[in-house]
Amino acid sequence: MGRLPVISGQEAVAAFERAGWQVRKRHTGSHVVLTKSGHIASLSVPDHATLGRGTLRSLIRKAGITVEEFAALLR
Repeated sequence: MGRLPVISGQEAVAAFERAGWQVRKRHTGSHVVLTKSGHIASLSVPDHATLGRGTLRSLIRKAGITVEEFAALLR
């Protein structure tokens, strides 16, 4: 497993959008909710200045991608 970068919630949302996830119209408190057709789970990304590495790793796992694939989406 690769090393996770330190990124903001908005950077994570942008990367997940590049992977085909869509922001739902509702914005729940300090979290952005993303969904993707064909996936049962939704992603709830904290809208914070920096995301904890465990939180980010969990989101990546739920999205069904690897850390390396996620890192490529950040570029």
